[in-house]
Amino acid sequence: MTSRLQLKYGLVSERDRLSTSADAVLVSEPTTGSKARTKGSLYAIVTARTHGGRSGDACNLVADVIRREYYYDESAGIPIVLQKAVRSANRRLRHSREASGLAKGSLGVAVAVVRGNELYVSTCGEAEAYLVRAARLLMPEREPGSGLPADDSLRVDVWRGDFSVGDSLLLCSRNLVDVVGTEELKNAVVTLHPQSAVEHLHHLFVAAGGEGSDAVLALEASEVSLSRVEHRLVPVSPSEPLAGAPERSPIPLADHFAGAALAVQDRAIAARSVLRDGAERAVNAVLDLMPRRRTPYRRIRPQTSRREMQRRTAAAMLSFLGVVALLGGGLWLWQGPLRQSERPIQQVTTGEAAYRAANDKAERVLGSADLLHANPTQARQLLREAWADLDRAAAAGANAGAVATLRGRVAAGLDLLYDAHRIPTSRLYGVPEGVAATALIRGPDAAAYLITTERTVVRFDTASRQAATVARAGEGTGVGMGAPVLLARGGPDLLVVDIRGGLWRWRPSDDQGGGTLGSIRIGGEQQWGRDVPDLGTFIINPNRPELYRLYVAHPQSGQVLRYEPVADGGSFLAPTPYFLGDEEPVETFRQLFIDGDIFALAEENVLRYYNGRRVTSFALADPPDAADLRPGHDYQRFAGTGPRQVGRLYVFDATHSRMLVYDKNDGTYIEQFIAAEGAQAFSDVRGMYLVEGETEADAPRLIFATPQGIYQAVLEAPPEPSITPRPTTPGSPGPSPTGPLASPTDSAEPSPIASPSDRPRRTPRTSPAP
Repeated sequence: MTSRLQLKYGLVSERDRLSTSADAVLVSEPTTGSKARTKGSLYAIVTARTHGGRSGDACNLVADVIRREYYYDESAGIPIVLQKAVRSANRRLRHSREASGLAKGSLGVAVAVVRGNELYVSTCGEAEAYLVRAARLLMPEREPGSGLPADDSLRVDVWRGDFSVGDSLLLCSRNLVDVVGTEELKNAVVTLHPQSAVEHLHHLFVAAGGEGSDAVLALEASEVSLSRVEHRLVPVSPSEPLAGAPERSPIPLADHFAGAALAVQDRAIAARSVLRDGAERAVNAVLDLMPRRRTPYRRIRPQTSRREMQRRTAAAMLSFLGVVALLGGGLWLWQGPLRQSERPIQQVTTGEAAYRAANDKAERVLGSADLLHANPTQARQLLREAWADLDRAAAAGANAGAVATLRGRVAAGLDLLYDAHRIPTSRLYGVPEGVAATALIRGPDAAAYLITTERTVVRFDTASRQAATVARAGEGTGVGMGAPVLLARGGPDLLVVDIRGGLWRWRPSDDQGGGTLGSIRIGGEQQWGRDVPDLGTFIINPNRPELYRLYVAHPQSGQVLRYEPVADGGSFLAPTPYFLGDEEPVETFRQLFIDGDIFALAEENVLRYYNGRRVTSFALADPPDAADLRPGHDYQRFAGTGPRQVGRLYVFDATHSRMLVYDKNDGTYIEQFIAAEGAQAFSDVRGMYLVEGETEADAPRLIFATPQGIYQAVLEAPPEPSITPRPTTPGSPGPSPTGPLASPTDSAEPSPIASPSDRPRRTPRTSPAP
């Protein structure tokens, strides 16, 4: 039997609402039984994207029309009536004075109807509905329509489901969800009474600096206890004269035949019981005639005999345990300390042989022959083999210091062959204490633009070393810009995406940090969530740089959305999908780079697209040191130089704190750069871009940001270090501790393996020079 529900709701009172909020909250619970059974209870919120003007009157008008039209119309079921009520409110709003000055789709509506155990939910615009069931936050499966006011083709979808005991429903504005977060919504509804949960969420919204729309309505279903019966029911005496008389069939002789059939059935049951009992007695008689063993007499054993038996059993067990312990100790001695004098011979021989083999190969390359320049291919092969020999020597127990020193010399030689350069870095700008940088991009005026955790956008002129705050959360038209999260460059504009998915344009007016900030209208119904990793632009006409296409990586749709600008460049039309297929791994994209082709930085590699199709022949080659010096990689940032199919790609590898350089046309490896010792390492890079030199001979400058500030590095190979030949000394193959490429001292080094004191040192035979 379905439980009757008792509904508890909570909402923020008018005096506690923010002055910048124009939202309206509606609660309608009928008191008459007929209306409650047919229409149920109505709950709704109406949110406004902006405040001021007639926004509050418009929200109240929409809520009142929805309530009146829903309870007045009895021509159809709840879903149809709910759709008609929302459309009626939309038409009434369009033709009223309250709609003057309202932008299209600026009002959001969330409506819920509860009738018995049935729940109906519908949302439009920037209003959300969440269902909390079994401590899980769910969103009803329906297509949210556009906001109000809208044209007559407004789409209103109604979701229908069950509303059981313990379930909760939240109707709230999207602005409040973006600031507070869905996890806080679930925790508040699960742990608190609806009124306390609503007040707690509103307090979190105000404490986080939220402004504007703050409507929230919580609903909880509990069980109504059944009424108790105060008196016992008494049976009523029948009024018929034949009540209680045996029933008889109206068909003649039918009762006689029925009685005969019952008598035959009873006799058959009795005969079956007699046969079963007779068979059972016959079987028991046969079993009684079979011979049986007599019950033996119980023998009583004396207490002394029992104790003697226990004593002998305990002695036998102790003897057995002693023999096992003796055998185990003997085997341990035989395999351990007694044979320890034989084991080190094999270990010393293996480790020493591997170390000497690695040292010989290193000397062939870095010694007097100087194969690094004479035969780089052979030198690379020998140094790779020496690296593998050092791994075996370390595993066999060789001296860790000697192995590490020789490994440093081998690594330095391999770095020269792999074009791995160590370069200095310098600091340009440091953020204040307690503040961190989160994003970096080169702006339209060649200055560096930085997002900080203070919810600001900072402009830094790398030439004059002057910094200025150009945009801050809350500035701009309407409710203002939210906390900035993404940056992009579009022609003469700096594009900023805030935490609410809004797009803003900052256009500089001078070189001192002056400029104007304004919002950009984006067409279409696609919402930019926090999962959007990056966006990029491409100028359509070089003579009109203010006209540019906008490309947004959109994981929710699995596409890169392409937005075309309007004629004046002030807004963008509804997007079209860029990819011709729907199987591209957009959810793994981390960054975009556009030069006519679209380069997408994914988890493992860089993907290249042209005209909506992937260029399958393009892929970044594995670095040459992936098999020895620096295995594995984690590509997190990248930047490019040059026009289409010309230039280079610079990729930041977080695993080894380095910058890898690739050919942008075919993905071949060119070189790599690592921060010199004592300089700021390439780690936790939050953004980067390249400044190309005036001529082809000038090395590019890398501008990158870490949480501490902005740094620069000139990506130019330093002068090649000189490698002094090292003479080999029999019996002392260890390298000099002064450095991996330095000349050795005159003092002899100890062998990498300690030899036993009672065994003479063996001098290996030197191999002839190649």
